[in-house]
Amino acid sequence: MRDIAEDVIVVADAFINRASGSDASTTELLGYVISLNRLTQEATAALVVRQRSLGEPLSDLAPMLNLTEDRLRKKHSPQAVDQALTSRSRPMRRAFSSQHPDAPPTAKNSLRQPGQRLACALTRMWKQSDVSQRALAEHMNVDPSYVSRMLSGERDLTLQHVKMIADKCGGNSDLVKPLWEVATGVQATNTDPIRSLRAYLRALRYAAGSPTDKRVLASVHHTITKAELRQALEGPGVPEWQVVHQLTTAFQSLPDITRPLWRNAQSSVETTNGTLPAGAFG
Repeated sequence: MRDIAEDVIVVADAFINRASGSDASTTELLGYVISLNRLTQEATAALVVRQRSLGEPLSDLAPMLNLTEDRLRKKHSPQAVDQALTSRSRPMRRAFSSQHPDAPPTAKNSLRQPGQRLACALTRMWKQSDVSQRALAEHMNVDPSYVSRMLSGERDLTLQHVKMIADKCGGNSDLVKPLWEVATGVQATNTDPIRSLRAYLRALRYAAGSPTDKRVLASVHHTITKAELRQALEGPGVPEWQVVHQLTTAFQSLPDITRPLWRNAQSSVETTNGTLPAGAFG
């Protein structure tokens, strides 16, 4: 739901900017309306499934949507909605901010990319502090606008940047370091692969707002157990790929980014003929 809400903001912001001018064509503006309508439909489907997963009656929603309870159940089956949301495309902020787009372009899962996950974690760390953006800029010896671009994911960060932000905001740079390593392609050295996987999942959880165990399990429709969630984040051992896949998605990241970390962790505990499970290769 948060992803969809963010997408609505991206598209609506572009729609407002273009509709405020006089050079936008009718087809261009209609493209934004169609995009917003699609997002509304996705949000409706997700909320219907959420209502069912929480054990709440669909009769509460049916009148609001002018549908019968039976029709609502058939129209938004959990399996179909989950498949649709997993494969959905997301609007790209920079493309939608373009002054003269030929058509509203999209980029799949742009807000789930490693750089954005790092930016979300650092933004959360900053907002939890009483530090102003200007004070943070002075601490880093950069312009406040540069800090703003770093926190929005528009600028690449060095590890020193990460440490300075954490230091000034009273945060823990080690918590978000795994996000920086993945975002920059830097491989951690002399680190246990199993611990690296856990650290990355914990960092993703922090970037996603540190949802409670109950909320995480609900978001994956209880396809994993609380014990599997605990194992993934704290150990011991390495969970099955499906568990890591579900958690990565729940924490608003991309499973393909986590897969190499899981492979390395799984490989470190392999004891039979050095062969990885078939799930490691999709």
